[in-house]
Amino acid sequence: MEKDLKRQRAIELLQNKSRELNYSRLPKKEDFNSDDVCFIKQKLGPWPRALEAALLKSGPETDKRERNRLKRERLRKKYKEDKKSEDKI
Repeated sequence: MEKDLKRQRAIELLQNKSRELNYSRLPKKEDFNSDDVCFIKQKLGPWPRALEAALLKSGPETDKRERNRLKRERLRKKYKEDKKSEDKI
């Protein structure tokens, strides 16, 4: 249970800072002292993920697996196009 409380405290730190900034921008690491930054990152992960956990930033629209699939599809298409152009020569 204490783990959940610490995670919630880290989220509250980010949300409170966002309120202090009147929601004009996302909180930056520079807006906090080094101990708070360390605590937030320890409980919520890298800064972008922490902002997502605090519901201040939306996550990537596609997950990593989907991005990789799309990349492979583009590469396959490019390979086929390159192969066709070689065959014409």
